[in-house]
Amino acid sequence: MEGKKLTRPQSNKMLAGVCAGIANYFNLDPTLIRVIYALLTVFTAFAGIIVYLLLWIIIPEDK
Repeated sequence: MEGKKLTRPQSNKMLAGVCAGIANYFNLDPTLIRVIYALLTVFTAFAGIIVYLLLWIIIPEDK
């Protein structure tokens, strides 16, 4: 039995699909994840941009 994998979808993505992939993994609405991400980015002096770029590199794209 194969477990869940965190991947970036090829559809339903705004930039690279990081937020959509996280939303799919946790069965949440992608818009909710995007809003939370945007708020965290603003309140952490835009450190979220670096985190997003790292996740873009680390999380594989869905096949």
